[in-house]
Amino acid sequence: MQFFAYSQEMSPVSWSREVASPSSSPTSPELDVISLGRRVRHLRKQAGLTLDDLSAAVGTAPSQLSLIENGKREPKLGLLQHLASALNVSIDQLLGAEPPSRRAALEIELERYQRGPLYESLNLPKIRISSRLPLEVLEAQVGLLQELERKLNEQAATPEEARRANGELRAMMRERGNYFPEYEAEAQKVLKGVGYTSGPLSQHVIADIAENLGFSLHHVSDLPHSTRSVTDLKNRRIYLTQNQRQDHDPRSVLLQALGHYVLGHGTPKNYGDFLAQRVATNYFAAALLLPEQATLDFLLKAKAAKEIAVEDIRDAFAVSYETAAHRFTNLATQHLGITTHFQKTHQSGIIYKAYENDGVAFPQDHTGAIEGQPSCKAWTSRAVFDVPDKFSAYSQYTDTPSGTYWCTARTERSAAGEFSLSIGVPYQHVKWFRGRETTARATSNCPDPNCCKRPPAELANEWAGNAWPSARAHSHLLAAMPPGAFPGVDETEVYSFLAAHSAR
Repeated sequence: MQFFAYSQEMSPVSWSREVASPSSSPTSPELDVISLGRRVRHLRKQAGLTLDDLSAAVGTAPSQLSLIENGKREPKLGLLQHLASALNVSIDQLLGAEPPSRRAALEIELERYQRGPLYESLNLPKIRISSRLPLEVLEAQVGLLQELERKLNEQAATPEEARRANGELRAMMRERGNYFPEYEAEAQKVLKGVGYTSGPLSQHVIADIAENLGFSLHHVSDLPHSTRSVTDLKNRRIYLTQNQRQDHDPRSVLLQALGHYVLGHGTPKNYGDFLAQRVATNYFAAALLLPEQATLDFLLKAKAAKEIAVEDIRDAFAVSYETAAHRFTNLATQHLGITTHFQKTHQSGIIYKAYENDGVAFPQDHTGAIEGQPSCKAWTSRAVFDVPDKFSAYSQYTDTPSGTYWCTARTERSAAGEFSLSIGVPYQHVKWFRGRETTARATSNCPDPNCCKRPPAELANEWAGNAWPSARAHSHLLAAMPPGAFPGVDETEVYSFLAAHSAR
């Protein structure tokens, strides 16, 4: 699973042929009030009643009814009942979600826009919506505002918005113990469909899975540079690169592509949706590579022997250490009763991915984001970089303000540099793990800045004002999030690629 991505409302552009629902709007709290008002006005005019007529029938001043029809007042239940009776409709019909006519739908949409932050930011006078406003003017105004919103939504998200969406997703994962039974069930159906019984999931079995789902596989040398795979839904083909990329298991790439199909994903509506889909497909792929029951049997046996080790999971199922660590977080709390945390930390000390449901105090910014924050120098995820033995797992106890944690970590090198991958648990759970006998121990006082963010007083006194480092510029920190429904993917490039290959 991945734990980071972007967040920004955005248009599906042409990836999806579905038309945006007119019920979407910039403001949600007032939706029902606006719709109700337009429906009351429509039903009143349909019945041939004036405001005065309706006022006399329900015992409310015409001015108050006008406020209701204009969506500026929410009627009480008693008044709603009187209105329904006077207009000869049921309460359900009065509160119906569907606008009574095309014109009413446009009026509602324009009113919602005019009350929303987008229209406010334009500093334009508001249009008085009445029966005298021509239909073509309504259509033009709503169309212009929808197009403006689409253009603005296509613009790049800010890193802050990305971190905020990521924090919201992580909170949901923490609440569920990072366990998603719906994805486990779909993975089991797929495995059952090809007669899988046991053992590591080979490339041959994965090819059978693709065929069973109705897809053929095509390895090409010209895959669009911004993609890991491209699925041709028209001709039921999945295109993969011929090049062996060190950072990605080709089995996972294919299974993730199939995951979008199996899980019924549509074009992401926003960056948060894109992130949630990526989490889902990565989970689905891991649930195929490490099937739930087989992995659970393995873990239960290891727990009984008090020998749980991530490297053993890795070797038993022929996956990467990172995939094995992620899969452990999926099953540990739900099936083993073990709360846990995970970190992927760059050699610079910056956290790239993280998950926790055991109370560990990860560093975070004001949005609640952990990714991009520096890990404490005393933690196992940082200490492992200085260990001479890079072959064996490094284990350490760390005393923190939120309790004592035992962590085990390894380092792996990729195109982006060296990373540590660490799994940790609170002290009460360490008895189930290999490496618990370690004597390595550290103390972390983070988030106290005196722990590792501020230099020791003697160094600061000697060198403050006498040092001027030439910083290595991280230009990616200044870049906005990539635009598009699939961030950073060039739509024209993908369509041109599919057109060229479908003709072969």
